[in-house]
Amino acid sequence: MVVTPTFPLLEMKALPEFRRLFEDILKLGHYIGSPVRKFVFSPEGARRAYGNTDLTNIFFGYAADPDSLESATAKAAWLDEAGQKKFKLASWEAIQRRLSIHQGRVLITTTPYNLGWLKQKLWDEWRKGDKDIEVVRFESRDNPAFPEEEFERARRTLPRWKFDMFYRGVFTRPAGLIYDNFSEAHKCPRFAVPRDWKRYIGLDFGGVNTAAMFYAEEPGTGRLYAYREYKAGGRTAAQHAAKILEGEPFPALVVGGSKSEGQWRQEFRAAGLPVRGPDQSEVEVGIDRVYGAHANDSIIVFDDLYGYLDEKMSYSRALDVNGDPTEQIEDKHSYHFMDAERYIISYLNRVDSGWTRWAKEQLNAA
Repeated sequence: MVVTPTFPLLEMKALPEFRRLFEDILKLGHYIGSPVRKFVFSPEGARRAYGNTDLTNIFFGYAADPDSLESATAKAAWLDEAGQKKFKLASWEAIQRRLSIHQGRVLITTTPYNLGWLKQKLWDEWRKGDKDIEVVRFESRDNPAFPEEEFERARRTLPRWKFDMFYRGVFTRPAGLIYDNFSEAHKCPRFAVPRDWKRYIGLDFGGVNTAAMFYAEEPGTGRLYAYREYKAGGRTAAQHAAKILEGEPFPALVVGGSKSEGQWRQEFRAAGLPVRGPDQSEVEVGIDRVYGAHANDSIIVFDDLYGYLDEKMSYSRALDVNGDPTEQIEDKHSYHFMDAERYIISYLNRVDSGWTRWAKEQLNAA
């Protein structure tokens, strides 16, 4: 498999370079563009590459739609620019499933565009010593064709974060990251959450993606632990409710949806999951409350919630032509876990809960 974030990116760089090598230089077979993009090895090409004449195809896909990568059994994959936002975590997981039977290897070539799933699942795990991952990092100037003068020009003229990411291959907090105060200190390994801890759920409704975030309140401190994430589509409200409640103590509070999504809440209530509406409609107010919770260290996240962490570390403001953050949230409607979290944390912030009192004490102490 060869997978890029979008087909335009495939057509722009990856496919022309692939064809130049496999067709023109190595002469291993030919490319077919329709009805399915694929490269077909000739019998001689397969013999030269693999030592046999078995039918071998390379299929091309795009990661903005994870479903497009299913229903295949693959032996290896090349993922180009997998660090981009449009390369979804769900696509990475789909590719892993396609490679399972053959325990296929993956080559990823990318710039570190943000601190999302690529950093959380691969870079961080490699640094911890995971032997299944090998990282090769190099600067632009390590390419013999890249001018040293251009490298120095970029160093002089670009913001440090942008230079480090795009010219040095170093993961750095980009400008515009909304929760820039979320750090490794706000993560912890998974543990068995006691059944008697109060549970809270935030919901973000959607026909394609309904998402939920689950929090447990530590008695005495009021600190919240995010311990579970849920995202699914193609289900009725009753089916969502059943999956959300499966294995869970009944939640003390569920908050979800925007002010206008009353019908969704009615459907969930009818299915046995009472959902309250948000206390206010301003997105920025909710973001400020979540930001304050991170500032007070009052939310701790299990470090295996990769979907949540991917969103948390890539949730950003759009940048203007000068590279400065604007008020606009980039690709806002793709961040379902962030919306689910905002609904419940914002609501908890307004009521006299143990968590709120504890957070206020931390703020006053600071």
